[in-house]
Amino acid sequence: MTKRFPAPDLTHMKPARFFSVFLLFCSLLARASGTASGTPQIIRGKDVFEFTYRLTLPRIEGKGRLWLPVARSDSHQKVELIGITTQRPWRLVKEDQFGNRILTMRLTKHDANGRVEVRYRVERREKSAYPAIKGEDVSRNLQPESLVPNDPRLAELARQATRDIRTKDDKAKALYRHTLNRMAYNKSGVGWGRGDALFACASRTGNCTDFHSYFIGLARSIGIPARFAIGFTIPADKNEGRIAGYHCWAEYFAADQWQPVDISEADKHPKLADYYLGKHPANRFQLTLGRDLQIDPAPASGPFNYLVYPYVEAEGKPVPVEAEFHFERLAN
Repeated sequence: MTKRFPAPDLTHMKPARFFSVFLLFCSLLARASGTASGTPQIIRGKDVFEFTYRLTLPRIEGKGRLWLPVARSDSHQKVELIGITTQRPWRLVKEDQFGNRILTMRLTKHDANGRVEVRYRVERREKSAYPAIKGEDVSRNLQPESLVPNDPRLAELARQATRDIRTKDDKAKALYRHTLNRMAYNKSGVGWGRGDALFACASRTGNCTDFHSYFIGLARSIGIPARFAIGFTIPADKNEGRIAGYHCWAEYFAADQWQPVDISEADKHPKLADYYLGKHPANRFQLTLGRDLQIDPAPASGPFNYLVYPYVEAEGKPVPVEAEFHFERLAN
């Protein structure tokens, strides 16, 4: 049986037992880095948690379909699919370019208010630079995407930011600092959140998708492969609860390794700016990799810009659908 560790009740313990539990609780806190002064908590080493992805099917007219991302294991996360609960038949399909897995399900009007729940057990390790998979075509991460085009404005900014810098790794680090200095995390107005590199270039604001699309566009424009990933940050300062929304990040390829970066988190938490240039913490859960995801069966709207939330279409038109996300931290 899996052991969990909520905050201990110490009120009726004998001194020796109290001291033992106190040391255990302190060890859990020590896994997280940060202080009450505003530095966020990050978990180094390894994090283990259950993650629940739950949604209620919307009312539709006619025939419809659901698409839902399903996480997979990689070199930094071991994903055990505990179960998929639904009243409708479903199947998993694979997206070929990046290897993502997607649950797809036919829907009718009779499925309204039905529940779909996907539960995982995840072991996630802190990420630092790591080699490409054997046979991986790293150069494909130089190709443009719908919202990260080849554009002379990005190329000129990248050249200016990396002038007199020789290696690709040092150039990418300069682009990280350029993005961090140029942009501000701000979700006001219209246009943010789509991961539009040219919007980010012009507005100098946005959320994590905008920060990292801008960085990826800059890197690719001077020949540095870079890619996008999306999932969730698992709170480090509590052991269970609801997660409000997604988070995304980037990696670039230089010095024969993939190098992780997280520029939007560095902007929100400047004390961790050096950390996020080369590392991602263990309290993270990746759902999908890449942009412009082509899936069979495909939605009428075309390839997915990115995929983290559920998507429903009915008679070829999108239908709003709500989802919620919960986690519970487990003993290592």
